Amino acid sequence: MRVLILGADGYLGWPTAMRFSALGHDVHTVDNYLRRSMHAVNGSDSLTPIKRFDERLAAWGEISRREMTHTEGDLTDYSVVERVFREFEPEAIVHYAEQPSAPYSMASRTNAVDTQVNNVVGTLNVLFAMRDLAPDAHLVKLGTMGEYGTPNIDIEEGYLEVTRNGRSDRLPFPKLPGSLYHCSKVHDSTNIHFASRIWGLRATDLNQGVVYGVDTPETVLDERLATRFDYDEVFGTALNRFCVQAVIGHPLTVYGEGGQTRGYLNIRDTLRCIELAVVNPADEGEFRVFNQFTEQFSIQDLAELVQQAGADVGLDVSIEPTTNPRVEAEQHYYNAKHTKLLDLGLEPHLLTREVVESMLRAIRRHRTRVIVEAVPPRTRWRASQAQPA
Repeated sequence: MRVLILGADGYLGWPTAMRFSALGHDVHTVDNYLRRSMHAVNGSDSLTPIKRFDERLAAWGEISRREMTHTEGDLTDYSVVERVFREFEPEAIVHYAEQPSAPYSMASRTNAVDTQVNNVVGTLNVLFAMRDLAPDAHLVKLGTMGEYGTPNIDIEEGYLEVTRNGRSDRLPFPKLPGSLYHCSKVHDSTNIHFASRIWGLRATDLNQGVVYGVDTPETVLDERLATRFDYDEVFGTALNRFCVQAVIGHPLTVYGEGGQTRGYLNIRDTLRCIELAVVNPADEGEFRVFNQFTEQFSIQDLAELVQQAGADVGLDVSIEPTTNPRVEAEQHYYNAKHTKLLDLGLEPHLLTREVVESMLRAIRRHRTRVIVEAVPPRTRWRASQAQPA
């Protein structure tokens, strides 16, 4: 199968590209290295040393004896998208190529506009290229569980059966995004649903939870194949941040009451979910939504897990709540359905103390690369004073 990976230089994009290549598919990758430049501006970096993309490709070819082709380009430029689609003729498109940070999108007006233009326009260009050049291709798009927010009802997988005034319908599940980044993902979902209904495109929206881990069957083959590990307040997740804080001897900064609950999954499960979606494509005109996570944890749960795992490897870890910079419910109901990928054959890797211990040991190896100043929260959802636009 000809598989196009958009955003192939990213945390998930690079392992995904290697996985499909290892499985024998023809893989073409696209990236404009936006994530790297954003880190440079932010004063942060990946904890794991990562090679330039051309070096990654060369290393993969040397180790696997398989070639991946590449285009450096921006999806908001339709001429780039059109050329890739005409030349590669994809049968499946795996779309990661979006600005992925809620804090980044909330830092300023400029950041919010950049996020929405990059994410929404890029995805629209992909949809038009599919309509005109690859109408039988299948789009597998990385969404986010954050589109749903934290409603006081069970979260279904994409759709809700609604009965009102004696009439019933199956409608998209209501969205309550918590940042302007999450709003961009909602806009994407609306546009993809439209393209499926009106143009007959095939699409799967993977509303993913928080991903953890860096090791996959391919990344462990050679250090040149490593993927990134972000821990800073803009691009890092709470679990990554807690693990880095534990290693450097900083108290774990639980935001607010710590009751914020979300879905989580191992990076190996992310790759398996993408594979399952690609090899079991949506039907013509179908817009599928899969909730892509395996377990639910609160922020306090994660902090306590890191504290326990830290003790197992000789670290004295303390927990220190801090003022929540975000606007979010800190204690709430959260019960999200996630059965569709399990039905397709997903066998989850669960988050245990042993897994966290392995993360702590990996961080220790790269401790000298930690940029301490990048960890504390600086971006606030409600600015206490006027912020630069």
